[in-house]
Amino acid sequence: MEIVYVYTKKRSEFGRQCNFTDRPAELHVDILPDDSAMEEFIERDPVDIGIQCVQEMSEHDANTERFETGARGINHTEGGWPKDINPNEVEQVTRYRKKVEKDEMYIGAVMQLGSVMEHCIKQNNAIDIYEEYFEDVDVESIDEAASAKTINVFRDPNEIKRTATHISWFPDGPRKLAVAYCNLQFQSTSPETSMDSYIWDVENPNKPEMTLKPVSPLVCLEYNPKDSHVLLGGCYNGQIAYWDTRKGSQPVELTPIEQSHRDPAYKTVWIGSKTGTECFSTSTDGQVLWWDIRKLGEPTDKLYLDKKQEFHNAQGAYCLEFEQTMPTKFMVGTEQGSIISCNRKAKTPNDKIAAFFNGHIGPVYSLQRNPHFTKNFLSVGDWCARIWSEDIRESSIMWTKQYSSYLTDGCWSPIRPAVFFITKMDGTLDVWDIIFKQNNPTLTLQVCDVPLHSLRVQEQGKLVAAGSHDGTTTLLELSEGLYTMARNEKNLVTAMFERETRREKILDARHKEIRLKERGKTEGSKVDDKGDQKKAKLEKEHGKQDEAAKAEGEDGERTKEEEEPFEEENLYEKAETEFFSIIEAEKKKQPTPSQDFAEVEKNDMEMEIQKDDTLKIFTGSPDETEGSNIKTDQMNKKNIDGQLKNEGETGDEEKSNGEPETDTKKD
Repeated sequence: MEIVYVYTKKRSEFGRQCNFTDRPAELHVDILPDDSAMEEFIERDPVDIGIQCVQEMSEHDANTERFETGARGINHTEGGWPKDINPNEVEQVTRYRKKVEKDEMYIGAVMQLGSVMEHCIKQNNAIDIYEEYFEDVDVESIDEAASAKTINVFRDPNEIKRTATHISWFPDGPRKLAVAYCNLQFQSTSPETSMDSYIWDVENPNKPEMTLKPVSPLVCLEYNPKDSHVLLGGCYNGQIAYWDTRKGSQPVELTPIEQSHRDPAYKTVWIGSKTGTECFSTSTDGQVLWWDIRKLGEPTDKLYLDKKQEFHNAQGAYCLEFEQTMPTKFMVGTEQGSIISCNRKAKTPNDKIAAFFNGHIGPVYSLQRNPHFTKNFLSVGDWCARIWSEDIRESSIMWTKQYSSYLTDGCWSPIRPAVFFITKMDGTLDVWDIIFKQNNPTLTLQVCDVPLHSLRVQEQGKLVAAGSHDGTTTLLELSEGLYTMARNEKNLVTAMFERETRREKILDARHKEIRLKERGKTEGSKVDDKGDQKKAKLEKEHGKQDEAAKAEGEDGERTKEEEEPFEEENLYEKAETEFFSIIEAEKKKQPTPSQDFAEVEKNDMEMEIQKDDTLKIFTGSPDETEGSNIKTDQMNKKNIDGQLKNEGETGDEEKSNGEPETDTKKD
């Protein structure tokens, strides 16, 4: 039997949606059981069915709430004392202890607790809970090639882009990043340019976590290592400001303009004091100023980057290096290319500038001590980076190749003592591993197409942040080999630094020796020139005497030619002979490499004194020379008068006798 239900509708309603409505159930057909069909049914026996003896499982996804962690301090006070007993008063504590010790309950409680404590102490002595089970197992060597990958990119949210001039990591883990933004091109900032700097969440590059609103664009920004809520900033107008993130975006306090730097504050550093509130800053105005953020009205101390502590001669500074283990010493990189080692607590002004390290031909943009070897430090400037040792001031012990693009920043790896990083103007980041390679970087990364200006490595050595000219901060994750220190790496780096230091000392000694030889030759030529000058002077004086005699007439000249040579001429010839013999002896006694330099200088002084004495003996002192000249003039005048008198007498005789004139000779 076929059940059919026909829907009918008008033609105009074709295509219209059908609307259904609920109605009570209706019985249309009733089919009764058929006994003949039951006779044809066949029952299957036995039945074979396969089943799984495993509980049926289902997979479901559940979105749980995120667990939030927080660091909270606990105020611990000594407890267990009655209210009327002050634990700080020794007499009250002693009196109460004596009272308790006499109580029988106290003795029983101590005896009962003693057995429990004894069991725990014996258990600790039997089992070393700090035992390292795999101490002898060697770590598998990491053979993978050095690499890095980009994790996040933080862009300046403003329309007018500014340079990311400085980066600071959150001190309590790699969760936040503080970036200072400033346009460093002189007088190129438009009035619409934003002055804000930002704190970014590493996992959220879309929007900054917090905005810092300074009165002038920030050139540098540093987290306080002892209080992660406090940040210190150096402004473009020279002021120093600090923020407390719990108090909002505005600075808590600023330094007065008249007490601040006169140029942009390029670097600020926190001092690891007990209070955690002391810091110092530097600028291209040549000043280093110390501050306490509890009182920023005036600097607590001041130093000029000049040997005589004169402000008008001070060198401008770009970077600072401060090691917490050396609280009175710090280093400054100047825009003249020199590195100055300073001592804040020196007694005299000259001692405040302890040493100069000259090697760069352009400004020093970065300066940092090796975290594992504080005697060695890295400097970045012009077209190369240099590694220095405090023992050698004349030159660096190691340096990179000369790049074709200018270097802008650099820093050491906080984990591996042999790894350091360099940023360049062509937008590349170079990773150097001096154990693996000394001539070329281990890894070169093209971070962006614009110049990179700032660089900072996180404390764990895994993450690197680089800031660019257009305000983009790129977060990179290094491969494991670049932040995992090998077992013997410290020994290898120590041997390398010592070897290079020793080599530079030998080369420096050789250069001093060559300069000493050149100085000896120069002094010898000066002595020859001095002798020639004296000889010329003597000849000039005798020439003047001859000219004076010729001016008196031919007879006077003829009379002088027949006279015996004066004693001064004999003295001159003798002095000349002695002088050249001294010169020959000095040439034979030139310093050799095996001689001590101090001894050579002493011999030179003695020879010079002996030479001066000899010349004085043979040439006479100025007074004696003047006296001899006067005596010679008198003798010449007397001879000329006698000659004229004789000429008059002989002229009379010629008139009378006609005899020839005879020359007279008078001693």
